Amino acid sequence: MPTRTAHLNVTGMSCANCSATIEDALDGLDGVVSANANYATDEGSVEYDPAEVSLGEIYAAIESAGYGAVSESVTVAITDMSCANCAETNAEALESTPGVIEATVNYATDEAQVQYNPADASLGDLYDAIESAGYSPVREGSGSGGEGDGEGSGDGAGASGTGDAGQDARDAAREEEIRRQLRLTLFGAVLSLPLLAFMTDHLLFGGEVFPETVFGVRIGLVQFLLATPVQVVLGRPFYRNSYKALVTNGRANMDVLIALGSTTAYVYSVAALSGAIAGSLYFDTAAFILVFITLGNYLEARSKGRAGEALRKLLEMEADRATLVEEDGTEREVPVDEVEVGDRMKVRPGEKVPTDGVVVDGQSAVDESMVTGESVPVEKGEGDEVVGATVNENGVLVVEATKVGADTALQQIVRTVKEAQSRQPDIQNLADRISAYFVPAVIANALLWGTVWFLFPEALAGFVNALPLWDLVAGGPAVAGGAVSVSEFAVVVFASAVLIACPCALGLATPAATMVGTTIGAGHGILFKGGDVLERAKDVDTVVFDKTGTLTEGEMELTDVVAFDRDGNVIPDDDPAPDGGTAQRREGDDGLIAPEAGSGPDRDPETEVLRLAAAAERGSEHPLARAIVDGARERGLEIPEPDGFENVPGHGVRATVGSDGPDGGSEVLVGNRKLLRDNGIDPSPAAEEMERLESEGKTAMLVARVPAGANEGRLVGIVADADTVKPSAADAVAALKDRGIDVMLITGDNERTARAVAERVGIDPANVRAEVLPEDKSAAVESIQADGRQAMMVGDGVNDAPALAVAYVGTAIGSGTDVAIEAADVTLMRDDPLDVAKAIRVSDATLQKIKQNLVWALGYNTLMIPLASLGLLQPALAAGAMALSSVSVLTNSLLFRRYDPDRDYRLLGRLR
Repeated sequence: MPTRTAHLNVTGMSCANCSATIEDALDGLDGVVSANANYATDEGSVEYDPAEVSLGEIYAAIESAGYGAVSESVTVAITDMSCANCAETNAEALESTPGVIEATVNYATDEAQVQYNPADASLGDLYDAIESAGYSPVREGSGSGGEGDGEGSGDGAGASGTGDAGQDARDAAREEEIRRQLRLTLFGAVLSLPLLAFMTDHLLFGGEVFPETVFGVRIGLVQFLLATPVQVVLGRPFYRNSYKALVTNGRANMDVLIALGSTTAYVYSVAALSGAIAGSLYFDTAAFILVFITLGNYLEARSKGRAGEALRKLLEMEADRATLVEEDGTEREVPVDEVEVGDRMKVRPGEKVPTDGVVVDGQSAVDESMVTGESVPVEKGEGDEVVGATVNENGVLVVEATKVGADTALQQIVRTVKEAQSRQPDIQNLADRISAYFVPAVIANALLWGTVWFLFPEALAGFVNALPLWDLVAGGPAVAGGAVSVSEFAVVVFASAVLIACPCALGLATPAATMVGTTIGAGHGILFKGGDVLERAKDVDTVVFDKTGTLTEGEMELTDVVAFDRDGNVIPDDDPAPDGGTAQRREGDDGLIAPEAGSGPDRDPETEVLRLAAAAERGSEHPLARAIVDGARERGLEIPEPDGFENVPGHGVRATVGSDGPDGGSEVLVGNRKLLRDNGIDPSPAAEEMERLESEGKTAMLVARVPAGANEGRLVGIVADADTVKPSAADAVAALKDRGIDVMLITGDNERTARAVAERVGIDPANVRAEVLPEDKSAAVESIQADGRQAMMVGDGVNDAPALAVAYVGTAIGSGTDVAIEAADVTLMRDDPLDVAKAIRVSDATLQKIKQNLVWALGYNTLMIPLASLGLLQPALAAGAMALSSVSVLTNSLLFRRYDPDRDYRLLGRLR
């Protein structure tokens, strides 16, 4: 196979060394002939052998090196697919197109999800690849996802853009397909109904009711005239698709089976009518085969449309127009597509929020149920984020747009769900493997049994004649009786055995249920990244919660300040100053920081500790640090700016405070015991106070000071923050335990605080892992899984990203707007731990539905193929049964839309 050259737009390069790093990463891949990366132009090129390395592996190598390559993603609707083999054919055609990174085709949705390199491929190339495979893409030249739309850019690994080949166009194509199948069904039914009389005569009375001629016209000729238009009009799509499948793609699909079965009956009947052979006429059978299959296609197309209805309704909830507020205060109404980031929009009561944004003025309650599944409106005020398409309940809000178009939360939800539907569960591999060999095996089986019946009719008839209802189901007396010729019965068996098999049902079993399951999840604020994730979640036996922001609110508040004298004794907070002031400076107790201008020499020791801690923490963005700084400001303290701030991950901070003062400033340490010990300071005098605070579930931090020029420092106090446990945390733990799932807590906080929180929510203290550094959380999760556990890690999706990535299932609790958390497999739109149990219930229910579908599809074939092979089914009945099997699988999946993951827990009163 000749080599290909990929031209890449590379992101994240900052120097010439970056170019060399990328080139080294690519040169290390088998199949890469040469690789170049140009830092000046942010471009690269790779010559590679596609037989040895894929473009997806090249992109992965660039990402693993810490950089990114621009890509685009697009959804393309495909018509004319009749089974899972068709989806596989389209996927192979797309992935063989230069520039395509990955392609997945979903037969249940009739859509392809394609990621491609815009430097080497265009949307037109994707359309051409689908057409070359013999199928019809829904082309959309204008609108989202058209040529040139969705250009990707960005820094870091995996930068990409997104596109959409027109949801309206796909919906229109689906509706037109439904109408087309209905027209064909009605046309075939009108011509075939008169043939029903002949079929009844043949089945029940052995062809003795109708005479051979009526008014001088042969009955057989009437049947021929009625059946031939049906064969031509209804059969044409099957003949066309069979030709493409066999000649263009070199594989047989469902259309081949239908074309073989109906043509066999029709050609045999023509030969019998012309006198070329002796036998009965099966024009009615040939016609009803096509009518039943076309009716099945119509019902299937309708069911597919209904299965995706919920997702389309979600998109329809978007606002059409927005009221912009200009800088001079004037207002004008514009289409929502014209809103740009930074625009201010007025949202009146009852109106939808046009795009994602932040409230800059006003107060109101907003109904966010369509995004998060939360039925209770949420109060919104200045500074709060709002989500596009949610409904403003009462007050007037002025919202500044922060995300528009494809970047809004609603669009991200839809995109995530669609991508999830394209990534099938592993259980689908079984169906795919069966389907890949199914059609050839069916044809071989039909040929075998047709030949066996032709060669050994009497031996087989002697066995089958003993079965009840032989005359009815077989379509006439036994072969051995001589009423049916050997060749005729062999043809009947062949046609029936070909038609009864249905890989369509197998192909639909998993994607149809997955489509409904992911949509149910999205409707309850749960986003699964893929069908494979949906499958894994049900097998989780251990849930590992992060503490801050997951089981707790993540809003830390300053609760305690404790001061120590030089001897390590606690200074009581009610010790009065001798002059009647608020406090005194104890003898031998050096000043903590340089006095402020205008302040007296006497200083409350606790205030001094707080001022010192706040000054050191002022340079930190950690929630604990912000609580200390906010607490100091609420008490009216002025906080000096620190110098030489240093964050000590997992232990605390170090900063220089008061360097411009008369004593030259001090080094201040705020953190845990290890931080002090590592700096030669004994934390033991604070042991009793630390234990007391930590046993109350508070996070206590030691404060120490090393004066300028001093060789050693000393402990001066403790500051403590507390976080509120979420109201639903205990219910979430209880719900998981009810399922037999082990619940654990992992946190960077100290042991006593972690155990106090665990006790409040119902987690066994033995399942608590405390004082775990952020970079060590992933190792902790791996160690939990080392003994065979299948763990779900639940965190905030940022600090916990490494742990989320290594977990069997990584689950990030989102904020309702930030839904694209790459490290997580599952994103929970609400900050509610109860949704963890809900996600597992949705996963379990979806897999149960998939198994039901597979049992139906496999059981149907297991039962029906032997019946047809033994000559116990008329071909027309076989065709009807085959069409019914696909419709039954889709109907079973559609019934799943009624599933409510909260129902049982509402009955038990577990939900708020």
